[in-house]
Amino acid sequence: MGTVRLPCPSLLLVSTRGSCLFLLFCLRLGATCPQPCRCPDHAGAVAVYCSLRGLQEVPQDIPADTVLLKLDANKISHLPDGAFQHLHRLRELDLSHNAIEAIGPATFAGLAGGLRLLDLSYNRIQRIPKDALGKLSAKIRLSHNPLHCECALQEALWELKLDPDSVDEIACHTSVQEEFVGKPLVQALDAGASLCSVPHRTTDVAMLVTMFGWFAMVIAYIVYYVRHNQEDARRHLEYLKSLPSAPASKDPIGPGP
Repeated sequence: MGTVRLPCPSLLLVSTRGSCLFLLFCLRLGATCPQPCRCPDHAGAVAVYCSLRGLQEVPQDIPADTVLLKLDANKISHLPDGAFQHLHRLRELDLSHNAIEAIGPATFAGLAGGLRLLDLSYNRIQRIPKDALGKLSAKIRLSHNPLHCECALQEALWELKLDPDSVDEIACHTSVQEEFVGKPLVQALDAGASLCSVPHRTTDVAMLVTMFGWFAMVIAYIVYYVRHNQEDARRHLEYLKSLPSAPASKDPIGPGP
């Protein structure tokens, strides 16, 4: 028999005189460690450390079998859609202390099932789309972001599994309700406050103002109409008074004898 090449590039099947000798020598395949990151052995799993490297974007050559990825303390401001979709074994993703301004519905595509921790704290995120993080089962850290507190943010937070150690540090930088600014958002929501009632109240106030405006216009027209008619009636009465009086009629039949 000849030599047969199996799916593993370094696996050779050798047979001599009817007896088979299997020589297995498979090396772990995968991309090399991205520059300028470090990839030390981490409990038998692949860990990629890219902290404090001055990175402005996510490296493209991260090994597909990465379990731990630390991209914290860099200058990353934009996360492209599907930037981590090939990292099916990823369990922990640290993006804290960057300059990330926004996340989209497809930013973390492919990480829904396996991810256990996502750290987005200390960034510049103002808004969180409802579908951006809702499919993740990971604990999520969102503290120390200049969040704009509105109904969409409230709806997004209710669907997330927030990290309990940092949940009290999620505060409103700006808000549709001034009383929320600077205060722990989740505590306020747990106490029964709502950001989603503001649009309805605003609409009700607008309707009341509009109705009052129409009512005031109607009253003003009625007052004008009455005063105008009173003036016309007064002028007509004065005109009638100014007319000469008719002479008294004389009796054509004189007195009798």
